[in-house]
Amino acid sequence: MVENSAPAAPLAIVVLAAGKGTRMKSDLHKVLHPIAGRPMLDHLLASAEELAPRTQVVVAGHGREQLEQALGARATIAVQEPQLGTGHAVQQAQGALEGFAGDVLILYGDVPFVRPETMRAMIARLHEADRPAVVVLGFEPADPLQYGRILAHDDGRIAMMVEYKDATEEQRACRLCNSGLMAVNSADLFDLLGRVTNDNAQGEYYLVDIVNVATLDGRTCAVIRTDDPDEVGGINSRGELAEAEGRWQARRRRQAMVDGVTLIAPETVFFAWDTRLGRDVTVEPNVVFGPGVTVADNVVIHAFSHLEGATLESGVSIGPYARLRPGAVLKAGSRIGNFVEMKNAVLGEGAKANHLTYLGDATVGAGANIGAGTITCNYDGYFKHRTVIGERAFIGSNSALVAPVSIGADAIVAAGSAVTRDVADGELRLVRGEQLVKPGWADRFHDAMKKKKADAKKGG
Repeated sequence: MVENSAPAAPLAIVVLAAGKGTRMKSDLHKVLHPIAGRPMLDHLLASAEELAPRTQVVVAGHGREQLEQALGARATIAVQEPQLGTGHAVQQAQGALEGFAGDVLILYGDVPFVRPETMRAMIARLHEADRPAVVVLGFEPADPLQYGRILAHDDGRIAMMVEYKDATEEQRACRLCNSGLMAVNSADLFDLLGRVTNDNAQGEYYLVDIVNVATLDGRTCAVIRTDDPDEVGGINSRGELAEAEGRWQARRRRQAMVDGVTLIAPETVFFAWDTRLGRDVTVEPNVVFGPGVTVADNVVIHAFSHLEGATLESGVSIGPYARLRPGAVLKAGSRIGNFVEMKNAVLGEGAKANHLTYLGDATVGAGANIGAGTITCNYDGYFKHRTVIGERAFIGSNSALVAPVSIGADAIVAAGSAVTRDVADGELRLVRGEQLVKPGWADRFHDAMKKKKADAKKGG
């Protein structure tokens, strides 16, 4: 592939996303289905944004209200109704590009993993000495299937492009396939589109025909190739979505290990698009990272843990079977163990909660110990309230801390206590019913019940 830096000309991105996505069998717009916790359209736009486009247009049809809500002000929505082909779809962006002079990069919302380097190479080829009217991204898949074909000379100049349904057997023997991605100067784009006809097997206005129109004008059109067919793989069904997720996860796992992370069973670990891991992190089997997780160096994440929106500082250990929800922050050297859940809570340096605990809307001081079965009772049915636990405090097992409540530094809450009022520094808080002792009562009870059971059997 051609290697180039970003061009100086202004750039517009046009993303085609007007298809109905019927094969997904979903009420959610196809391009909003997530991969690694991020809508596929956002994967594509994030790559495009590295080229600093002046404007972005998304061509929508079915489900455009969902796209408008998801995109907000990030892109202009152009509506294609009815859908009369890819060439017709790009024409709908003409109003949004009124007055724009520069390069136009045409992408597809269901082809989410086009690399910024590939986009740059397409635009740069547009500015080479022969000034091609259109640059097309081609690829050679293992099985060409029913992709359109690019008939090109050895130097990359395109002789002709043809859709599979309109191709002869000789043309179908060509293995260079059309990805659908194109770069065109705005001064040429809509003039070429205006001369495209629908005289083809589908009765549609094909975007690829702008190449044939330009060629008939005596203009040069060029193809550059990606050496990674997965980069231009479209997603049209749940199965293809799962395959894309699998490929993304496989790449991310390999990169994590290259960066110094130990994955005990890599195929069982799932990352989100923005997961950040430090060096010498160990991740045991069956761990899932949701969006928004940052992990510092020398952290151990034990098996079957789930993390989302959490920050783990250096030397932290969590799990197995830990759940970190958004707003969980574990300071350096802190530790949570099996079946501990944290949400919107901070665990201070060296603090620990080793078993069966819920810490919600809480701040736990450095060195504090949270006993098994402790619950911060943070919700009264209407509002959330906060619990503050001081440094080196000791919370005994099976304690309920009813927020809002503060536990002072070095304080001790005795096991089984239900604390509803603040505990001062260094104080012991014991909240239990008085124990009643009746010597011999249990023996007499057992004897009476055994006799009653025996009498019942005789009577029966």
